[in-house]
Amino acid sequence: MGFLAGTTTFERYWITKDPTPALGPDHIKILKKFRIGKLESTAVDEPNVGFLAGSHLLDTNFAIEKNIIGDALHFGVRVDSDQIPAAVRNAWLQMELLPLTVDNPGGKPTKAQRQEAKELVEARCAEEAASGRFRRMQQIPILWDAGNDEIYIGSTSPSGNEICVELLQRAFEIELDHVSSGKLALTFATEFEQLEDLYKLTPTSFMSNEHVGTVTWWNGMSDNYDYLGNEFLLWLWWQWQTESDTIALNDESEVSGMFARTLTLDCPLGESGKETISAESPVVLPEAMLAIQSGKLPRKAGLTLVRNGQQYDLTLQAESFSVGSGKITPIGDAETGDAHDRIQSIRDFSETIDLLFDSFCERRIGKHWKGDVKKIREWLQAEKPAKRRAAA
Repeated sequence: MGFLAGTTTFERYWITKDPTPALGPDHIKILKKFRIGKLESTAVDEPNVGFLAGSHLLDTNFAIEKNIIGDALHFGVRVDSDQIPAAVRNAWLQMELLPLTVDNPGGKPTKAQRQEAKELVEARCAEEAASGRFRRMQQIPILWDAGNDEIYIGSTSPSGNEICVELLQRAFEIELDHVSSGKLALTFATEFEQLEDLYKLTPTSFMSNEHVGTVTWWNGMSDNYDYLGNEFLLWLWWQWQTESDTIALNDESEVSGMFARTLTLDCPLGESGKETISAESPVVLPEAMLAIQSGKLPRKAGLTLVRNGQQYDLTLQAESFSVGSGKITPIGDAETGDAHDRIQSIRDFSETIDLLFDSFCERRIGKHWKGDVKKIREWLQAEKPAKRRAAA
């Protein structure tokens, strides 16, 4: 599964309440109690959800020595859905209506006949669902990092993650809080006693003072600062392209980076639409610069980061801070570590992203932001299309 080998995709959740003891037999007992197939859904359209032991789609053999790795618990969630395709349902409905309406004028069904046919179709759907003919199984890896009181859910699907969170909270009686860019900003501001400054923030217009405070995917929701994720990616773009590709972090380490592979930009006013650019280095293409000069903001970006002898390749979603296709590569060595090393690498991966965002928050919430915005505006004005064409 994705956390112990290969590329990894995840969203993180802080554990804000945990009545369970230290990782051990009690956790394995709960995993067994709520394993897939133990509790079946009674509704046709409701998925069956349960825990997996982690090795493969059908693995329900839980064990301490297998699932507990140091101070982490590795397992999975399986979602079984028996959803009859709409086209099949409609075909069954027409087949049931045909004999009922054979004597009707024009062959049109009455209200009672349509209701009867619907009931027959629902009964057939329940029968087909029980047979498993239309069953779809989805496996989602889970990593419970007890050392940092976090849970990694190996999916970026809102519906899939919602199902996983509900099961985790119900089974273990814990409470989870999604780690987004706004939540990270709140944590930074709390730690450095800058909450009042954070509360005063509004979205930045990088082209002019017009439309400040307008971001269609933000809507000015109270205590929601997820729009800072979009500003973070634009700040990184400017920083790496004009200042330095290396940024000092609060733990006295450094991270170097670049944009790579993909870039998705969107209009915060909801007027000029969204575009996705795929290239080895998308930010060097003229259409990328034209997009941010028109006021668009990055919403998702491929990044390559290097810190402490590790290279991380990932796609970062700006608001949710979800990681897609994350790849961890030790510099100068092949990856030969065991599961403990792999889990520590994932922790270092997340720490690198968080520390980089902290460096942004230090400037965004602090007194340096006005100066940075001025420089970013000058950078955008200097990169005029005519100048680029002349240079070419």
